[in-house]
Amino acid sequence: MALLATHAHERFKVAVLMGGPSEEHAISLKSGEGVTAALRRRQWPVEPVVIPKTLSVRAAGDFVRRALKHAGAEAAFIALHGTFGEDGTIQQLCEDLHLAYTGSDAKASRLGMDKIASRRRFEETGLPVPRWRAIDCAAGERPSRVDGLAFPLVVKPACQGSSLGVSIVRRPNALVEAVTAAARYDAQVIVEEWVDGRELTVGILGEHALPVIEIRAPNGFFDFTAKYTPGATEYLVPAPLPPEVAQLVQTIGLMAHRAVGCRHLSRADLILSKERVPVLLEVNTIPGFTPTSLLPKSAACVGVSYDELCEQLVLMAHAPAAVGAARQDNPYLVRA
Repeated sequence: MALLATHAHERFKVAVLMGGPSEEHAISLKSGEGVTAALRRRQWPVEPVVIPKTLSVRAAGDFVRRALKHAGAEAAFIALHGTFGEDGTIQQLCEDLHLAYTGSDAKASRLGMDKIASRRRFEETGLPVPRWRAIDCAAGERPSRVDGLAFPLVVKPACQGSSLGVSIVRRPNALVEAVTAAARYDAQVIVEEWVDGRELTVGILGEHALPVIEIRAPNGFFDFTAKYTPGATEYLVPAPLPPEVAQLVQTIGLMAHRAVGCRHLSRADLILSKERVPVLLEVNTIPGFTPTSLLPKSAACVGVSYDELCEQLVLMAHAPAAVGAARQDNPYLVRA
């Protein structure tokens, strides 16, 4: 059964948006460059749009509008991370322009980016999450301990990615410093109990959960350095889990995807506790998209190459009705 837009004359112009006014600018460039190369190998006409880091959010929006008009693109592949790219801003811009784009819509993007709001949504849905509290640093909160939470604690900015500003706190006298560090990225900070266990992630493509990946980071903490230092972290793809545990993790990942309202793709991060209980941490609406990123690794396990994965997302964006129509030989691929 043929994929959508398999003939060269059916392919349309795609703008790949990367960079942006975010702390994750450099990572976004790597994702965007990978996507651009992949789509070109699949014979798509592609216009890479590199958004300068130095622009304000408003200026970045004006820059993108001009670039999209100049490119004459019929769809945008959003390879942006963090502020402007993952928080609903660029999604709203595309919607205002009536331009098809990859990934979750503006509303879901805003929710997914906000760890406090999404954590509350997960609790409403009945999904298992760590014990946690929100800290409002804008109101002057700098606690040395948090009622109801036991050390060690994980401290992170409410709206940030790539583990920026995240730290593990093992003693009360280190909590104020950790909250202050997180507040450099966002005045709203989330503090949660450390869950001792195996770090897992599960990607969603369309409406299907991909194989689970286990992350074995140095010192047991998947921080910024562990994520982006080649060879520093071991990835087990698929994770060596009993089938029933893997299926439960996939189910939670898909439930989290739906709770946030994601579309096309997402990636849920979890901890499998010592008691083999999966605990949901967060959902990423725009996972990393370099050829060695986690979601592409997982897709490769089910026969979807990096190049094909990039193409599939463009097709999902341009023909939303096709997302639920799976190919018989591979349910992860959409069909006409």
